[in-house]
Amino acid sequence: MHTVSGGEVAGILVAVFWAILVSFLAVALARLAQTLKATTKLVADVTDQAVPLLADASTAVRSAQTQIERVDAIASDVQEVTSNASALSTTVASTFGGPLVKVAAFGYGVRRAISGRKDDVSAKTPRRTVIVGRAVSRGRGKKD
Repeated sequence: MHTVSGGEVAGILVAVFWAILVSFLAVALARLAQTLKATTKLVADVTDQAVPLLADASTAVRSAQTQIERVDAIASDVQEVTSNASALSTTVASTFGGPLVKVAAFGYGVRRAISGRKDDVSAKTPRRTVIVGRAVSRGRGKKD
């Protein structure tokens, strides 16, 4: 029979330790490889989906810019129309304002003159006012 020396036992222990260590490292590297494959696939999928999304976003931004330019043009046109309307209003007021005031004053004077004549004619005939079922004369203090 052969006896095993202490150095041989130590060598066997070191060999078993290295075998276990290499096994753990192989398992860890296999899992790391799977993780890297999954990550690579995920990045590829994200890239495949992101490129069309970025293209759509770029198109949307361009469209928004075009709409903003149109709104800016409309706003400047509205501002021009507003200034033209203000100028027209000022022109109409200065052109027709004075004569219209004169015509209105003349019309008021004519109405006042006509109503003054009616008041003179009606002042000669007594007016009657009905108060709670009685007739009271308003002309020259006479009662009926």
